[in-house]
Amino acid sequence: MRYKVVFCCMLAVMGGCVALKPSKPLLPVAEYERMIVGNLNADYVGTDNCVAKCHAHDMITSYFRKSVHGEQRNRDNGLPLVNCESCHGPGSLAIAKIEANHARLGEAGNRCDTSELIEIRRLPSPAQSLICLKCHSAASTPALAHWNTSVHALNDISCISCHNLHESPRQKVSREKMAELCFGCHPDVKAQFSLFSHHPVQERKVGCFDCHDPHGSPQLHMLKGVTLKDTCGRCHADKSGPFVYEHGDVTETCSNCHAPHGSVNRRLLSAAMPFLCIQCHNPGHRSVMSSSPATNKALFANRCTDCHSSIHGSDTPDNRGMGTLRK
Repeated sequence: MRYKVVFCCMLAVMGGCVALKPSKPLLPVAEYERMIVGNLNADYVGTDNCVAKCHAHDMITSYFRKSVHGEQRNRDNGLPLVNCESCHGPGSLAIAKIEANHARLGEAGNRCDTSELIEIRRLPSPAQSLICLKCHSAASTPALAHWNTSVHALNDISCISCHNLHESPRQKVSREKMAELCFGCHPDVKAQFSLFSHHPVQERKVGCFDCHDPHGSPQLHMLKGVTLKDTCGRCHADKSGPFVYEHGDVTETCSNCHAPHGSVNRRLLSAAMPFLCIQCHNPGHRSVMSSSPATNKALFANRCTDCHSSIHGSDTPDNRGMGTLRK
């Protein structure tokens, strides 16, 4: 009986909350776009009507129709319709003042009034991204799941900071332009790729997006993969193991020994050998030093990998059965 009384009280409270704040349906996206334009009299006329009257955008229109967005003009594919007004808002007022007898390219009065459209460049970065996300939040959910909390979004980087939809039919960043695009904001990384030992990004054999996800990631530095080692193991599978005898430091993170972008030392090492190794291994310890059979004196090799060639891990023990990563 007591539970029934509690349940009835909860229903009464919930009913009161509904009465205080009734549910209101959201307006269609088109209505919000009219508000952003600043004139509720603007109306949608369709891309074909826009470009038929304003030939100044003929090349852009050609690029768009050959792009992945333009392919969605066919409603039979089940994808949402995408056209010029999907991003720029209703265009009736933009073409209203174009003189009918000056519709040819090169004549006066053949340009639309872009001030009557959504001025995307003047919007704050989150609002710029929302224009894209109104479609891509559903169509690209796996790729954009971490966008809102990504380093790029939190630093006022928007979609149009990297994507130029009017440049060509290819609306993704090409591998040829990928590095220069990233270097525009990361000049320190560009300098690292100019060092003696570096990943071949400038040689265009590796791209920034091979390791980093520009739309966000659960990892630090927007790295792909579950862990840093997993990211490196996508290309360096022979170094990732698992091994019977593992180098303990390697099981944590590759960056303990390697500088990911570039280094003055060979093989992207963050320090030269043996100085890199003696940061963890005491150089005076017997396990670090070996003895010469002729003199029975301690011998210190210049490079630890002269003996420990399987530095990342090994399945073969040494002559003492301890598996110190020697071949």
